[in-house]
Amino acid sequence: MKTISENLAAIQKEILTSCLKAGRSPEDVRLIAVSKTKPASLIREAYDAGQIDIGESYVQEFLEKTASPELEGLPVRWHFIGHLQSNKIKYIVDKVYMVHSIDKLSTARELSKRAAAKNLTVDYLIEVNTSGEPSKFGLSPEELLKTAGSFFDLPSVTLRGLMTIASPDPSLAHEEFKLLANLLEQLRAKAPHPENITELSMGMSGDFEKAIDAGATMVRIGTALFGRR
Repeated sequence: MKTISENLAAIQKEILTSCLKAGRSPEDVRLIAVSKTKPASLIREAYDAGQIDIGESYVQEFLEKTASPELEGLPVRWHFIGHLQSNKIKYIVDKVYMVHSIDKLSTARELSKRAAAKNLTVDYLIEVNTSGEPSKFGLSPEELLKTAGSFFDLPSVTLRGLMTIASPDPSLAHEEFKLLANLLEQLRAKAPHPENITELSMGMSGDFEKAIDAGATMVRIGTALFGRR
């Protein structure tokens, strides 16, 4: 069985290869290590191997890990990537580096309110349902472009870009990644500060190469690093 360090090195090599193939700099793609259901001890192994961006999907698990003896006080950059209910934002707002999964305007407003109450500025991404699957969260492309102005106006938060979870079919996924990249450009064209909106969080263990080819700046990888759940 390979160690977390060995898995991390292999993933980084694959990211490098994918970037070179796409004519992109590896420095433009950040690896988010998705550690949901995995113990804090494995996250510590990844951190010790140089991985500081960690993604979590469930609020209670996120809180337990941030307070765990193995991780408490370490400069981990915590990314919240799962579905986030408005009534749970107050628990994570002062602990998270970035929220990837804001899927409605009301949730963004609550994040803004809670960040302001703590005198913080929190970075976030809007989740887009690029596949159109009813089981998935996220704004439709049409809703995103229609409501974009309301997101730009929120205080104490900074919109950094977009996130999506693509279809399991690789051929469909590549088109959905390209759609998200196109939506990012349309969003930037509407934004009062387009220089802030640069991030595309897309691609996971099974499809991150296609996401990088389409312009991903963050890939969310769990299984390839920590093993199956």
